Amino acid sequence: MAPCVEQIHAKSDVITGALMIEKPAGSRFSIIAEVETGETMPKRSILFALGALLLAAVAAMWATRARRNPAACPYGQRLFLDLPRPFMRRQTLRDMLDLAPGERVLEVGPGTGYYSLDVARQIAPGGRLDVLDLQQPMLDELMRRATGRGITNIEPTVGDAQDLPFPDATFNAAFLVATLGEIPDRNQTLRELLRVLKPGGRLVVGEGQPDPHMLTIDDLRSRAEAIGFVFDEQAGTPFGYFARFRLG
Repeated sequence: MAPCVEQIHAKSDVITGALMIEKPAGSRFSIIAEVETGETMPKRSILFALGALLLAAVAAMWATRARRNPAACPYGQRLFLDLPRPFMRRQTLRDMLDLAPGERVLEVGPGTGYYSLDVARQIAPGGRLDVLDLQQPMLDELMRRATGRGITNIEPTVGDAQDLPFPDATFNAAFLVATLGEIPDRNQTLRELLRVLKPGGRLVVGEGQPDPHMLTIDDLRSRAEAIGFVFDEQAGTPFGYFARFRLG
C-alpha cells in the first residue's frame, strides 16, 4: 500500500513543486530544493558558486583600485616579473625596435631585466642600454643578472620617467613594457621620451594582460599622437601588443 502524503512529508528533506520527495538513502550531501523550478542542487555546488562570485568581485575591486592609483610593481613581488609573457615576446620586441649594433637605447621600468639582457646583446658591440627605474633594488638585481651572463653594456639609473635625467636627443630608441600604465602622469612621460629621442628615433610601448594598468592601443595612440609621435606599426593581440612610434 502506498504511503500517504503525510508519511512522505515526515521522511522527506526535499520539496519539489507540490510533491514531497524522500532524500536518497546513503546520500552524503544535503539537497536544497527550488520550489519554482523543481530542480535540486548540492549545497557544495552553491557554496562553490558563491565563492567564485566573491573572488571575481574582489578581483574587480582590486583592478579598479589599481587603475585609480597606479604604482610600480614592488621589489618584493619581483618573482612575477619572470613569468612567461606569451603575448609580448622578446623576439617581437626586437623586431619592433629594429635594433642595430652601436645604438644607444633607453628602457624605462626594466624590473629585473626580462627584456633588458636580450636588448643589450642586440646592440653590442659599441651600443649601450640605459635602464631607468624608481627602485634601486630592481636595478641591483638586473645588474647581478647581467654580470652573471657577461653583459657589460648596461648603465643603470635611478629616476622618474616623468622627469628623465638625460639631455635632449640622446637615444636612437626607447621602450617600456607594462610600465606606462603604472605612471601617474602618462602624457608627461611621453613628452619626456619625445624630448630624449634623436630625430627619427623609435619608441616602442608594450602593454598586455593580466596587468590591471594595461592601456588599450586606442588610448595609447591618442596620447602619443597628441604629443607629437607618429604611429608606425602594431604587433600582437588584444591580450598583449607592442606599438611603435617615430618622431614626426
